[in-house]
Amino acid sequence: MRRQVAGKTFLGIFLLISLFCAQLFSQDDIPGKKSPSITMGEVPLTVVTRGKGGSVDLQFRIGAGFHVNSNTPTQEYLIPTALKLNAPTDIVVGRITYPAGEQMAFSFAPDEKLSVYSGAFTIGVIVRPLVSVLPGKYEFRGKLKYQACDKAACFPPKELPVQFEIKVVKNPPPHVKNPAQSPHVHS
Repeated sequence: MRRQVAGKTFLGIFLLISLFCAQLFSQDDIPGKKSPSITMGEVPLTVVTRGKGGSVDLQFRIGAGFHVNSNTPTQEYLIPTALKLNAPTDIVVGRITYPAGEQMAFSFAPDEKLSVYSGAFTIGVIVRPLVSVLPGKYEFRGKLKYQACDKAACFPPKELPVQFEIKVVKNPPPHVKNPAQSPHVHS
């Protein structure tokens, strides 16, 4: 009887430790297993004249062996890559331009081409400070939402923090023509 109780206790402790270890290490933490990642390149400071629009290019890189759905995936159930930005007061985020996706087929759906990004891709953002914005540097924050996949499976959706600055400058002074000069020589 003692042997049976000791065996059950040992089995219970073993199961408890197994559950604890499973919670400690997610699938992404398994040594030797690559996990999907996207990184954002450094964004050079963009100078924008107040009252006019300016373009900011955001560069992203997807880890080797992975891809993400494009902004316009081929199926409704696929999660699109989407950029959401919070703009400073009195600065408008205009058009966000996504690159065209690359049409690729994968082993999990060999007869279906999916629209994906892999390697590096650029998202363009138009920003327009209102005429009343004071000259200076302004920071934008947001998130790139995406779902990464490898050739066999997709991973849970993630969000990458996005941050960049623009420098707002005054309108250049209006061009003034020189007054007409007299054709006569004055001495």
